[in-house]
Amino acid sequence: MKVAVIGCGSMGNVHAHAYAKMNDVELTAVCDIQMERAEALAERTGAVAYPSFEHMLAEAEFDVISITLPSYLHKEYTIRAAEAGKHVISEKPLALTLEDAQAMIECCDRQGVRLFVGHVVRFFPEYAQIKQVIDQGKIGRVAVVHTKRRGSHPGLASPWFKEADKSGGILFDLMIHDIDYLRWAVGEVKSVYAKSHTDQDLEFAFVTLQFENGAVANLEVCWGYPGSFHTGIEVAGSKGVVRNNSESSNSVRVRQISSDKPGQAPVVEVPKSPGAKSPYELELEHYIACIRTGDTAIVTAQDAYQAIEIAKAAADSAKTGKVVSLQASRVQEVTK
Repeated sequence: MKVAVIGCGSMGNVHAHAYAKMNDVELTAVCDIQMERAEALAERTGAVAYPSFEHMLAEAEFDVISITLPSYLHKEYTIRAAEAGKHVISEKPLALTLEDAQAMIECCDRQGVRLFVGHVVRFFPEYAQIKQVIDQGKIGRVAVVHTKRRGSHPGLASPWFKEADKSGGILFDLMIHDIDYLRWAVGEVKSVYAKSHTDQDLEFAFVTLQFENGAVANLEVCWGYPGSFHTGIEVAGSKGVVRNNSESSNSVRVRQISSDKPGQAPVVEVPKSPGAKSPYELELEHYIACIRTGDTAIVTAQDAYQAIEIAKAAADSAKTGKVVSLQASRVQEVTK
């Protein structure tokens, strides 16, 4: 299968290098309006560099395109690619509005092409294992979840991140990772409450999600954190707790309540080695396989749409200071 990448920034490099490693995939083209970036990536991967989507579409052969452009451009290039008959793998978020996301989904459906979205946290082994622990009932009924995701401000390297109309801000670009993951692992969200703060070089947000099954999650994200990028998650249930912290350990730890076996709780390790595939490789291999087989992906375009719905509710809550009910917002959308 032949693949192209448009957008040769950090994520474009990740996608291109992942494709270049695949035995059954040929990376034929990379594209960026900054031609020097495209040429540098082409030299490293063996692809051909193009300065525009039009040139690439006219000259290169490809079946699939990875869209690793700034978020506000996802809709335009998804629709242009779909209308050219290309399958699309878009980085998250799918779009910055529900209307744009729906238009992208409908266009791909009409054109008979697949649409995938890079919600990569589902492919991190430690996060996948935490979902497995939940699904197996090892910690009982999920009650409370805490997540954190902190790092330097990407706007220092790429100024468009600081423009909310282009990136969606920290809720749409960073927290959406945990939003999507928790919908997958815990269930559907009933209501959202958020607080956020933004200044020149610092942006942070705190969001509380109430789930339809009664669970509650507290999500924290920060751009401009003075330390290294790190993530953490803790899920507490009626029978135990499972947690992972990227700063202190590469393993998932499960502690179960036991009345007849006191002492140290069992620890489940997630293997990690220099030869292991990155979550991005696992994600892209999965999407390519789904195109070949027609199978439903672990992350669907509808999942990506619903992640945007929750991120938008969080943004609305942060502006108004009020709880946003997703059921109410869905009714309003239907009646428009």
